Amino acid sequence: MRGLSNKRAIVTGGAQGIGRACVEAFLSYGCSVVISDIDEETGNATTQSLREQGGKVFFIQGDMQDEAFCEAQVQFAVEKMGGLDFLINNAFSFVAAGLQANRAEWIRSMTVGPMGFAKMIQEVSGPMQAAGGGAIVNISSISGHIAQPGRWTYNAAKGAVGQITRCAALDLAPMGIRVNAVSPGWIWTREVLKAADYDQAKYEPIWGNYHMMRRCGRPEEVASACMFLCSDEASFITGTDLPVDGGYLGLGGEGIGADAEYAGSL
Repeated sequence: MRGLSNKRAIVTGGAQGIGRACVEAFLSYGCSVVISDIDEETGNATTQSLREQGGKVFFIQGDMQDEAFCEAQVQFAVEKMGGLDFLINNAFSFVAAGLQANRAEWIRSMTVGPMGFAKMIQEVSGPMQAAGGGAIVNISSISGHIAQPGRWTYNAAKGAVGQITRCAALDLAPMGIRVNAVSPGWIWTREVLKAADYDQAKYEPIWGNYHMMRRCGRPEEVASACMFLCSDEASFITGTDLPVDGGYLGLGGEGIGADAEYAGSL
């Protein structure tokens, strides 16, 4: 895709899952990438592995809840790479609490999530404008668009990502910076594998019934959408939220249903 080669990116929560897939995708275009992650051990291991493959990767450990860390990682990125072109706002807290959610759970959900995203957008806007423009992709979720049982905290936090995306897109457009979001469906990441008791073969057909494509997604499929939104191919796209959900949001409550095979033959 045009406009990606040899650029400079930050990927928050980039040590595993969708974040790591985005890092690997950027590296395939010859980009330099700063990975930030709360998990120091995994972050160091990922960085070492990617460097051994020839990747220009740098790692900084910290918690997105900490404003000072948000500031530090952008400064670190500019120092290491000489500037900044892209940001993937991926790091998020998966706190799924409902009626009994306590204040600490709400604070964690909002500060690591939408408030962390907003702070990062604020911090990268200057270096991106200095570079002549840039692109930001916020990782949202289908959970930001629908109701799910027992998920007030997570769904509200993901819902806020959509409004941050639209408002930031409006304010940063004069700087030549585009801001978009992607909303993944069920993706085979750490949390989904954990929910499946690490038995992907068993749960793929079950959870596949929630998606028109009859399967869950892969991290690299989300990363491909992020690359598109960062690239010049998306030069007239900003303030939007792209579902990468295999048709999840287009289905009703019955999902694929028992008559799927019959309906598909009509």
